[in-house]
Amino acid sequence: LIFSTDRGRYIKAMLPRAGVMRLAVDATLRASAPYQKARRLRAPPGSTRKVFVEEGDMRIKKLARRAGALIVFLVDASGSMALNRMNAAKGAAINLLTEAYQTRDKISLIPMQGEMAEVLLPPTKSISMAKNRLETMPCGGGSPLAHGLVQAVRVGVNAQKVGDTGKVVIVCISDGRGNIPLHISEGEEREEKMDKKQMKEEIITLCKQIGQLQGFHLLCIDTENQYISTGFAKEMAKAAGGSYHGIPKASQDAVSNVASQAIRNIRQM
Repeated sequence: LIFSTDRGRYIKAMLPRAGVMRLAVDATLRASAPYQKARRLRAPPGSTRKVFVEEGDMRIKKLARRAGALIVFLVDASGSMALNRMNAAKGAAINLLTEAYQTRDKISLIPMQGEMAEVLLPPTKSISMAKNRLETMPCGGGSPLAHGLVQAVRVGVNAQKVGDTGKVVIVCISDGRGNIPLHISEGEEREEKMDKKQMKEEIITLCKQIGQLQGFHLLCIDTENQYISTGFAKEMAKAAGGSYHGIPKASQDAVSNVASQAIRNIRQM
């Protein structure tokens, strides 16, 4: 639930504060009731007022509304499996959007390719918008996994600030083989190049930070063949306190089913 003073179901009264407020008439009258006799005696002669309410009696409504989830598909669009991953993520996004009218969920999609990850589909409930944005999906190049995680967090935090998003589920569809350091993605220059070990440590650090963010959950879908798997996607999920699923041949139905089940589990936490 999201609590506010401007939208939602009235659950209790509270003292006024800055911002948009809705007067709780019942609580205001109850607060003023003990002082009515004294206030009538102080009233100007000839006053016809029946009830005297002063500023200190004012109470406002505390409102609550159900929060939807934001599912951020973070898709590795590099390598030979890029097109399969992107098609699976696209289909899963559309499948989940068809359920969004009941759950109030929103979908976002961030492909990771080249030297950076860009938000291809910002948070939306619109199926038509999603289809239009997802028609052209970039593939190939490097795997900026670290930048993808940062971008997913930025999208999730901004959605929570707006007010209608409670949980943020980052569905990372990847084999975990990130090979572009964060500083390159963000245009920073460094004299020393990062080796594979340092890049892995950077990604694990980011996953740990995601695990500490309120309302965030990392779901890693490993598309790597189990016989050549490095197991790094599982390490990412563990570092974030998230979930891991190995789906070498990730279809849209498999991805959407796993994501849907994860969201249901998170709502029960």
